[in-house]
Amino acid sequence: MEGFIKKRVAAITLGCKLNYAETSTILAELCSEGWEISSLEEGAELIIIHTCAVTQLAEKKCRQKIRGIIKRNPESRIAVIGCYSQLRPDVLSAINGIDAILGSNDKFNITFYNDITSTTIPLPLVRVSPASLFKTIYPGYSLPVSVCKERTRAFLKIQDGCDYGCSYCTIPLVRGESRSLSAFQIVERAHLLALSGYREIVLTGVNVADYHFEEHLFCDLLRMLEAVSVNRIRISSIEPDIFQSELISLVAGSDKIVPHFHLPLQSGSDRILGSMRRRYDTSLYRSKVLQAVESIADCAIGADVMVGYPGETEEDFLEMCRFIEELPLAYLHVFSCSIRPGTALAAQVSNRERQALPPREIARRSRELSALARKKEASFKSRYIGTECMVLFEESKPQRNGGVQCSGYSRNYLRVVVESAANTPLQQLTGHELPVRIVGMDDDLNLKGRLLS
Repeated sequence: MEGFIKKRVAAITLGCKLNYAETSTILAELCSEGWEISSLEEGAELIIIHTCAVTQLAEKKCRQKIRGIIKRNPESRIAVIGCYSQLRPDVLSAINGIDAILGSNDKFNITFYNDITSTTIPLPLVRVSPASLFKTIYPGYSLPVSVCKERTRAFLKIQDGCDYGCSYCTIPLVRGESRSLSAFQIVERAHLLALSGYREIVLTGVNVADYHFEEHLFCDLLRMLEAVSVNRIRISSIEPDIFQSELISLVAGSDKIVPHFHLPLQSGSDRILGSMRRRYDTSLYRSKVLQAVESIADCAIGADVMVGYPGETEEDFLEMCRFIEELPLAYLHVFSCSIRPGTALAAQVSNRERQALPPREIARRSRELSALARKKEASFKSRYIGTECMVLFEESKPQRNGGVQCSGYSRNYLRVVVESAANTPLQQLTGHELPVRIVGMDDDLNLKGRLLS
């Protein structure tokens, strides 16, 4: 470990916005104990890899990332934390070069990070507490802009865990039961993020609309957050069965809560939804989507959709495609079903109650649904060509011609790219919300804009 003048820590986060918020909390705690945030390129005494285990593909990507980082950073201590550590510590223990494996709650214990960079304990250090014992909820919020300058959106954790028990889902196994932070604690952190210079706050959690702490429910919290001096408040994802009319009315009348929802669909077949143990049917889902787009101006709704659920017939799949075709959705996240260890679905397949589909058939359905997803996204975005919108610019990149490309998102989550000629200080747009006219769309479905004076 020679050659490091200061204790430096670098972090790589994989997976959801909740993971990003929690990584920031861990880094902030390390900073308070004398650590300095670094990057993989600069070198670090400690590298934290925050993992995801939502699918088999996510796990594979985690393993690839872990092995690559170990190979390129032989002198650094490696701590692998989060959902994959919680679900499969046995698999991670077989990877040479990992110095610590910390589960979903244990990752917040800063002592462990200090321990593995000393020479006083045997390695690897494995700490994975049972999710059934999770009662405490740990905070998660973005770092101050002074530490994390590239962010214009802040992630703020309000809730963790889930009680739904969907047949395919590992969340109860890796994050435990649903629990929420105090509304006053959340609002206090939101004010601090606003003072740090963030323009948008994204509310994160496993099941955010299930938020409840004492007398405060989700809409109560949103009304309290509207007093925070940020331009935008965004809801990360919300379950269809608790997408209530009160919430739709609140967003429709708000200048701060943006008109963008992510409503996981999973299947457009009522038979498959029942097998998944989802708490809604297609009729309820349709009514919620239509109510939102009819009530909220420029409302964008995206959805997660799963193909290849064991027992899904061709008719189930075609029924899902027809259902999605009819809905005014802005985009889809298409993914293949993974049979996760410890879930009810894994037990059903093992006991031959449900039959897994052939990989080739799953791949075909995924391609067809992805083509439909692209069609839906293109249709939604094309409606905005020729219109004006406010764009919060987040990123700038130099171009080969000497110009600069700057990109950001509209309030309803349209990615917009603006380009400048050489010697134009367009990079100064980052962190500002400015009016833009949409002038076209490229082959990757990115909207092209022109900055309005």
